[in-house]
Amino acid sequence: MPTYEKSEDVIARLTPEQFHVTQRNGTERPGTGELLHNKEPGIYVDIVSGEPLFASSDKYESGCGWPSFTKPIEPANVAELRDTSHGMIRTEVRSRHGDSHLGHVFDDGPRDRGGLRYCINSASLRFIHRDDMEREGYGAYLSQVEDVR
Repeated sequence: MPTYEKSEDVIARLTPEQFHVTQRNGTERPGTGELLHNKEPGIYVDIVSGEPLFASSDKYESGCGWPSFTKPIEPANVAELRDTSHGMIRTEVRSRHGDSHLGHVFDDGPRDRGGLRYCINSASLRFIHRDDMEREGYGAYLSQVEDVR
């Protein structure tokens, strides 16, 4: 069983935007994230800890300006916390092992897929293509990845 954790070495290698988003609860500008329009098959892992978070099969185009997913690939890796910043009440999403700020979850997602929209910053994610998953130690998740339509 792999272990996923936050390390100072990884934190030191983050880009300024990755650091701002994951460590300072920041948000990338809408429409700017490099993974927003990614339609390749694979999984999305925490940029800090490497823990599996979302699958390409659960990604959809929500029009909100950030990558959106209907559910986590590994619910135990995603913590949901009450967020009252910016004069709103929202549910923040953080990685459980890396403690990275990922984004927020809303209840306006596709009804036929559970009704949730996990609105996630590209800067908090690393994408691992299906072809590389086995080599990078994520082979157990191959059955949850399918070609994106």
